[in-house]
Amino acid sequence: MPLALLALAIGAFGIGTTEFVIMGLLPEVAGDFGVSIPTAGLLVTGYALGVMFGAPLMTVLGTKIPRKRMLMLLMGLFIAGNLLSALAPAFSVMLIGRVVASLAHGAFFGIGSVVAADLVAPDKRAGAISMMFTGLTVANVVGVPLGTFVGQSAGWRVTFGLVAALGVIGLLGIARLVPEVSGPQGAHLRHELAAFKNVQVLLAMVMTVLGFGGVFAAITYIAPMMTHVAGFSDGSVTWLLVLFGLGMVGGNLVGGKFADRALMPLLYLSLGALAVVLALFTLTAHHKILAAVTIVLIGALGFATVPPLQKRVLDQAHGAPTLASAVNIGAFNLGNALSAWLGGLVISAGFGYTAPNWVGAALAAGALVLAVVSAALERRGITGRSTGTTVIGAVPAEQPTTVHH
Repeated sequence: MPLALLALAIGAFGIGTTEFVIMGLLPEVAGDFGVSIPTAGLLVTGYALGVMFGAPLMTVLGTKIPRKRMLMLLMGLFIAGNLLSALAPAFSVMLIGRVVASLAHGAFFGIGSVVAADLVAPDKRAGAISMMFTGLTVANVVGVPLGTFVGQSAGWRVTFGLVAALGVIGLLGIARLVPEVSGPQGAHLRHELAAFKNVQVLLAMVMTVLGFGGVFAAITYIAPMMTHVAGFSDGSVTWLLVLFGLGMVGGNLVGGKFADRALMPLLYLSLGALAVVLALFTLTAHHKILAAVTIVLIGALGFATVPPLQKRVLDQAHGAPTLASAVNIGAFNLGNALSAWLGGLVISAGFGYTAPNWVGAALAAGALVLAVVSAALERRGITGRSTGTTVIGAVPAEQPTTVHH
């Protein structure tokens, strides 16, 4: 794999760390600023909304900028946002810093996916995308627990300062290792928007919302579910989330490996199994060991869908993948927000802490149905071209991309 993928993975590691580490530091941040925990929760909500709206916005603003330069600008924005959070004199300033950092998130993964796919042979694209996303998944295993520990022992401001330093390393790596793609690099907005006329692109995005929503319907409420239902101590939640992160890493790598060989069968298997495992979680949540195993499986099956869904969007968007790829990253966060809301509704309705698992199972099953529909439409030729002649950027997929340092 090209070293440029390592630079992209480092950037993804920093982004993944800053996205999730705030959840473990909310009490410290709330205490320092003298706000309530629910108010501090706006730092999570604000970030998620920033990703959803920032992904298409930043990509549109960068359509005339070469992809390497745009990735560097996005990392600069990420660094600035985290420094602002680290130095914030008031809660409102930190919230602004979180939103600034989040604006880089969706566009970085969207544009980074296109760049990663361009760096390798056509039959290794999903593997390259998964290598970049490995940075995000490893962040949940290493970055988030470590960042939480540092924040609780040395202060949360130190954590965000270190995340900004990670961004600097990522920026330098991109500047040094990511090649400039020869030929036309800027994209025309009208050309990029045309991808959304393709029903296959839209179906893939809805699959992303539902499939990923299935995962986070359960994981959002993992703390009360494990402490009140399974009987774990409060302190055990951290290592349960580490187990979830390990599942994410494994699922992402396996998904990247097999999506290049059998993309749609992999989606059928992972989404179908995810729906079944989430449904079973309503039972296994009552037993500590079974609950821990189930959490690993949810992480693995959920993230096994990430490389194939992202590759499907790239393939079906044909010659205009950049905006579609970035919007699909926003779709992951929309899935998070939707499932968290639905999970909260069923808990508030009195169905118990395991009820969100049924919501997750229904969402994953819905994604599976859409995958079957998508394949049926493709067989009937309704969306036209075969993915075998996909064009990424301005370079036909079956031709090697010419690069220079």
